[in-house]
Amino acid sequence: MSLIRPFKGLRPTPEKAHIVASPPYDVLSSDEARAVVKDNPDSFLRVNKSEVDFDPGVSIYGDEIYLKGKENLQRLINEKIMIRDEKPCFYLYKLTWRGKSQTGIVTLTSCEEYNQNKIKKHEHTRPVKVNDRANHIQKVAAQVGPVFSIFRKNDRIISIFSKITSVKPEYDFTSNDAVRHEMWIVKDSDTIKNLINAFGALDSIYIADGHHRSAAASEVARRMKEQNPNHTGNELYNFFLNVIFPDNELRILPYNRVIKGLNNLTPEQFLSITEKTFEVKPETKAIEPSSPYHFGALCKGKWYELIARKGSFDAQHPANSIDSAVLTANLLGPVLGIKDIRTDDNIDFIGGIRGTAELEKLVNSGQFDLAFSIYPVSVRQLLTVADANEVMPPKSTWFEPKLRSGMVVNLLDE
Repeated sequence: MSLIRPFKGLRPTPEKAHIVASPPYDVLSSDEARAVVKDNPDSFLRVNKSEVDFDPGVSIYGDEIYLKGKENLQRLINEKIMIRDEKPCFYLYKLTWRGKSQTGIVTLTSCEEYNQNKIKKHEHTRPVKVNDRANHIQKVAAQVGPVFSIFRKNDRIISIFSKITSVKPEYDFTSNDAVRHEMWIVKDSDTIKNLINAFGALDSIYIADGHHRSAAASEVARRMKEQNPNHTGNELYNFFLNVIFPDNELRILPYNRVIKGLNNLTPEQFLSITEKTFEVKPETKAIEPSSPYHFGALCKGKWYELIARKGSFDAQHPANSIDSAVLTANLLGPVLGIKDIRTDDNIDFIGGIRGTAELEKLVNSGQFDLAFSIYPVSVRQLLTVADANEVMPPKSTWFEPKLRSGMVVNLLDE
């Protein structure tokens, strides 16, 4: 059985794609999304983050929110801003940013194979977020936000991708974040068969981003199976929208930390205690770590390089050896008193795309007292954690560029 399945994708017309396609639902706050859609009635944020059409303060989990998303999607269909392919297709989606490209296949993947861990995970999920996306899928009757996944580089698959992308794409536009988006529609039956067979030879794929979306799809499949006395396993609700990229084309940016307070320590006391598990070297400029277990620390306007001392962490453990885990276990917890970085109000996280300049801005303004720059996780580390059935440290992977929502949608009606 192959890991991929073609489908009748709903997609914007090529001339409308740059207007419709939007950032993922979870990278913008509701207010930020309202600002984005203000002058764009056709933004896909009106489907996947439809609270933008309500007053601020509305509960984003109400049925009226999901039903508004369905209404907005139906309008895009009725006005032929979005069209559905008549036959099942695959789609190749290429993103180019800062001189580097990544090409993935837009496909359906199986909820059952997700449940069996053939589609591997590396994060825990929060029930409230899973329930939100599951309700959205059911009320809208569509999967509108793709999961972002990884396959280990495979020459046969790459060869097929190369042949498909050797011709002019059906879609080609650059979004306002300077990412170029190209997409090819794969209709040829022989090419579809070749892709199915090539992916069928893989043992597994790996979720990079979208753990809540994939868990939500699995929850929807469970609910709808219970409600369908004629369930066969082939219904569209048994599959979920996925874009799968080769591991060698992806990049993970740093996920830095900013801290409020020094746990009642003076800067001198903080640095003195830190020296027990890190070498501490004063620096005159911002530190962007260039190798594992090297960190930058910005404290009271001064930068320091921290180098984790050998023996202070288990270098063989797939998850505990990751830089962010080492920082948490050896410094954030024991020195700064931050026991759970997911819930502590004294810590926040800054995506690496914003760089060390953002760390300096936040600390120098007095909003935070301390910042850490971290060496980014490698894709190899992520795959190793998933293969070991371990969980990545929280807030340790920032993938860039982001997939646009609305490029291809999976409608759950046949």
